Amino acid sequence: MAKDRVAAGRGRAGDPVKGGGGRKTDVRDTSRAPFYGVLGVIALAAVGFIVYQSMQAKSSGVITIDPNMTLPEASGYVMGNPAAPVQIIEFADFECPACGSFATLTEPDMRKRLIETGLASFRFMDYPLPIHANTWDAHFAAACANEQGRFWEMHDQLFMTQDQWASQVTNRPKAVFSRIAESLALDMGQWNECYDSQKYKLNIAANQREGDRRMVSSTPTFVIGDKVIRGALGFDELKMWVDSAAAKAPAPPPVPTGDTAAARGVPAGKSK
Repeated sequence: MAKDRVAAGRGRAGDPVKGGGGRKTDVRDTSRAPFYGVLGVIALAAVGFIVYQSMQAKSSGVITIDPNMTLPEASGYVMGNPAAPVQIIEFADFECPACGSFATLTEPDMRKRLIETGLASFRFMDYPLPIHANTWDAHFAAACANEQGRFWEMHDQLFMTQDQWASQVTNRPKAVFSRIAESLALDMGQWNECYDSQKYKLNIAANQREGDRRMVSSTPTFVIGDKVIRGALGFDELKMWVDSAAAKAPAPPPVPTGDTAAARGVPAGKSK
């Protein structure tokens, strides 16, 4: 690169030609100077890009946890009323294309027609697969957003931008995750510290181990009532499974009235 800059600045000496009065005139060919100048700019830009990339943290890659390690309770992330008659549990991987399809195509209807109406609750459980090199980092990004109350917003953006940070595209996904975190107005100092320290690694591993206990082997896998369903679901199929589980769910206890209410210390005609 240094040689290119020298050449561009110096040009290339042409052959001397005879001028008037018998004096020699040194004529320099500068026609290729712009060409070398452009090469120099490109070379500098390439070096800058390489330096920038080297400053970005590489993906954590696949993380393995000692199977004998004691982990925290597997809890996942809950949307809706936990006491809803049916719970939809999804074991998912943020880098899984089928999980992305469910999140972007089915979840909007699920939230509006099942969760917001109180018919069901939804629990997202981390299940990072070893075939996806960047997925653990995506789960870190989401867990650290959850620390600031923005898990579902990060969840949505991670699935919507899969093609920007998946392992086939980059081995430095944090740049994309950071932009998402900034767009969500997160405290970036707190988020970066959480992300870089892998603060919630064991919590994610606990959710993953719960999936193993339930014989999960692929994503997405859903647990609805006593049924385990593998593969992305469209809304109609999801609703069918929810209705089936609701039909089997125990009826809620009756509201105390009359003598029953009085026996419990509740004035007749009133309930707690």
